[in-house]
Amino acid sequence: MSAIQFLEPRSDVLSRRAAIRAALAGLVPADCLVTEERELVPFETDAFTAYRRVPLAVVLPETTAQVAAVMKYCAANGVPVVPRGAGTSLAGGAIPQEDAVVIGVSKMSRILDVDFANRVARVQAGVTNLRISDEVSADGFFYAPDPSSQLACTIAGNIAMNSGGAHCLKYGVTTNNLLGVTMVLADGEIVEIGGSHLDAAGYDLLGLVCGSEGQLGIVTEATVRLLAKPEGARPVLFGFDSSEVAGACVADIIAAGIIPVAIEFMDKQAIDICEAFAKAGYPMDVEALLIVEVEGSDAEMQAMLERIVEIARTHSVKRVKESQSAMEAAAIWKGRKSAFGATGRVADYICMDGTVPLGQLSHVLRETASIVERYGLRVANVFHAGDGNMHPLILYNVNDPVEAGKAEAAGMDILKLCVDAGGCLTGEHGVGIEKRDLMLHQFSRIDLDQQLRTRAAFDPAWLLNPSKVFPLTMRGEAAE
Repeated sequence: MSAIQFLEPRSDVLSRRAAIRAALAGLVPADCLVTEERELVPFETDAFTAYRRVPLAVVLPETTAQVAAVMKYCAANGVPVVPRGAGTSLAGGAIPQEDAVVIGVSKMSRILDVDFANRVARVQAGVTNLRISDEVSADGFFYAPDPSSQLACTIAGNIAMNSGGAHCLKYGVTTNNLLGVTMVLADGEIVEIGGSHLDAAGYDLLGLVCGSEGQLGIVTEATVRLLAKPEGARPVLFGFDSSEVAGACVADIIAAGIIPVAIEFMDKQAIDICEAFAKAGYPMDVEALLIVEVEGSDAEMQAMLERIVEIARTHSVKRVKESQSAMEAAAIWKGRKSAFGATGRVADYICMDGTVPLGQLSHVLRETASIVERYGLRVANVFHAGDGNMHPLILYNVNDPVEAGKAEAAGMDILKLCVDAGGCLTGEHGVGIEKRDLMLHQFSRIDLDQQLRTRAAFDPAWLLNPSKVFPLTMRGEAAE
């Protein structure tokens, strides 16, 4: 039994917590504040459910001014603040501390303006990713970043983690489609960064904010690029006898100068799980599957597919299945985008998102299998192969502490493997809690010290999303 004793909070702590909650009640409407213990429980974790902490309070503001008022109060009183979008973070980016106030943007869900002439939209940060495309689809436009959680995840979270998605190979990730933000700084000051045009003058503060994981401020509004829908799109399934061969095929497609709109990878374990859930028509007699989507006119798509098929044949492709209708195309993508949810139906899992050079895909896939086997676990690989963004889902039993420890250790070994292969710790999920202790495996102390100085320029008191991204041992160094 643990020697740790859990004591009731002291009276002075309880008094401070009550005072903070009372002050917050004077800053936002009653239906924008959550303080009841049982109502706080849904905010104790995000999609990285290995860790849980019930926050002091949750504020769900409706305006930028309300966010500013809360931030100003928290800064003046030394109260930590944890920004939260939809809570779909897979790296623990939105997990709070017991003494923290969570500021969630779920009520800031209005599309403020759509400018088709300039192909931009201005939205509140609580708007879901997919809703932007739904809003402009009838006029022939779409918003390109499409993470698998796009039905639920918010633009705020996408900006915090620089999210990507299946189609990032051609269209880029969030930073490539973000033009401007309204952001509230740690002291409550409201700033405008960027605008409604590309390449704003001055320092690239927008590039700094996108991917900063809520440590520089809270984004309340965003201006994003809208793109014209392609003339047509066609996904094709390619089945191979091994994951290593499929990985080599991806590298050769890109090396040939061909840029499909997406190249997605699934191994046998992932194929079986996703097909059982989505009935997508995936071939079941292969060990690895590529979903390659091309777009353009019929002639353009056909020419590109002929070149891709030719390359696949040099890798002894076993199955080639081209979608024949919009319904078949939708089914193919339903299977892929349902991968995380479908896997959750059969087992608990930890999902890594290290990124590797395409030439290292076969090596990393082979070594990943060895690592997981060494821990006596199983893995389902499903990822954005076109840019080398790995997503191994390590399957385990969350109720078995031994298995949970093995799964976490296996995940850390896989991320180290990605870095050692010339890649990086995260492609789109962020560092959060999950990878913070591995930052020294990718960066030197000099690198991290510079990052910490930049963070301190925005939040010298370390109140914004504390205990995330950087190794906890370096926090003291940052304050020096």
